[in-house]
Amino acid sequence: MLGPIVNAAAIIVCGLAGTYVIKGVPERFENLVMKAIALSLIYIGISGALENKRVMILILSLVIGAIVGEAINIDLQMNRFGKWAEKKLGFSEGNFAKGFVNASILFCTGSMAIVGSLESGLQGDCETLFAKAILDGVIAVVFASQMGAGVIFSAIPVLIYEGGIALGATFMKGMLTEDIITEMSAVGSLLIAGIGFNFMEVREIKVANLIPAIFLPWLFIALEKMFT
Repeated sequence: MLGPIVNAAAIIVCGLAGTYVIKGVPERFENLVMKAIALSLIYIGISGALENKRVMILILSLVIGAIVGEAINIDLQMNRFGKWAEKKLGFSEGNFAKGFVNASILFCTGSMAIVGSLESGLQGDCETLFAKAILDGVIAVVFASQMGAGVIFSAIPVLIYEGGIALGATFMKGMLTEDIITEMSAVGSLLIAGIGFNFMEVREIKVANLIPAIFLPWLFIALEKMFT
């Protein structure tokens, strides 16, 4: 659990810095930096998705994951939680829920979160998550300076998500093949690209409702092995 804890701590510390320390930055600089990060996220997401080796599994995972996520409406539930926390904690800023949702999705999805958590659980190797903590910290500063304290609270789902994968991996070593990890990472990378497009304000994508897609390659590959 050391890797997930360090990652969550980096988000909290850097989120606090972005919310309460970095002030007075002209809006035009913030907007341009956000667009630069958006372009970076699109590149990272697409390049990670190109590691995919089973296109049909990727497509089916996204389609079925979208149906499941929309039925549960994860995006709505996360926004409700963000607004509830905003009200309970006395924050007056309207961007609290937006910061919480976007930062949570960004920090939880993608290959580094999945692979790093698996390495932590399977091998006790936290190096990937330590590197991710640095990257997340930089992004948390920028996000928090624009969207406020909601970014800080994204550390909670990050700790639960990465910690859950790391702990689960220790009990399921024989079930996690390289194929499964590759396909899960590819789907997660596409969700990162989706976040990038959202920040470019091209068209809003409810990326949170696509989160179930990340875990579906595991099911499809398991079924494939059963019938072949």
